[in-house]
Amino acid sequence: MADVLPLVEARLRTALGEPDARAAVTFLGADRIEVLRFTDGDIVRYATLGMSAQPMADPAAVLADPVKGPRAELVLSVRRGVADTDKALRPLAVLAASPQVEGVIVAPGASLDVGDPLWPGAPFTSVLVAESGGLVEDLELDAPADPVRFLPLLPMTANEAAWKRVHGAQALQERWLTRGTDLRDPARKSVSLD
Repeated sequence: MADVLPLVEARLRTALGEPDARAAVTFLGADRIEVLRFTDGDIVRYATLGMSAQPMADPAAVLADPVKGPRAELVLSVRRGVADTDKALRPLAVLAASPQVEGVIVAPGASLDVGDPLWPGAPFTSVLVAESGGLVEDLELDAPADPVRFLPLLPMTANEAAWKRVHGAQALQERWLTRGTDLRDPARKSVSLD
């Protein structure tokens, strides 16, 4: 099967335009992960490139299938000029490397935590993985490979992450929606959870 990363980058460019910056991070025992920055008015989007090079494998599987299995890249959208969100590049690369390093499968509804603020002063250390197909359309690959999904990341405060563990991802997303929460605000406060 051909290298999927040029196809993934082409899909990102088609959906988001030309990246105005990119950075690469390599972790011991993992492939290189790049993070591309796309600016659109007052919104800046960070997209990983490299997570989809290999399918994510079930950590319980004896052997990882080199072709079949879920593939994904991560996309974070935030408002520009409110915080130094460019410092989110390394945490995003850490999250994108987690399938290789920790053997996890990143899927919608999952919580991912980096343990530190996503950027300096951020009230978020974790994200909720949302459904793909909105901002960047899934990338179909030749059979038998699974498509590459572009999964939006929604930053969560510690209280929201704890509430999500009890009530579930859907309930948290509904709470955000009914309260009119601006999930792109890099300095937002926790949604009311009472």
